[in-house]
Amino acid sequence: MTTPTSKTQWQYLESRPDSWRKQLYMKGRKLTAFTVWSDMIVNEMSPEEVADSKDLLIAAVKEAIAYCETNRELLELEAKAERRYLEERGIDLEPKIAH
Repeated sequence: MTTPTSKTQWQYLESRPDSWRKQLYMKGRKLTAFTVWSDMIVNEMSPEEVADSKDLLIAAVKEAIAYCETNRELLELEAKAERRYLEERGIDLEPKIAH
């Protein structure tokens, strides 16, 4: 697994030492690379569309995609940790079904 502290130099991504997350954030934004990548997938957007919707350079979006695709294990571990944290506090994560 590649880690955020690997020798790869990211132009548009940065770590946040004050965050519990180890994944990288878009420089100067409160936006994780994973959020950019997952929004693109979930909303079936092209990299250009997600760049426009989040006011990012296309190169920054492509870098976030590359980062996420090479760090899936870290992203999955953090997603599971966040889910556990929320469930332990009684936050229901399943959608409510209207009757």
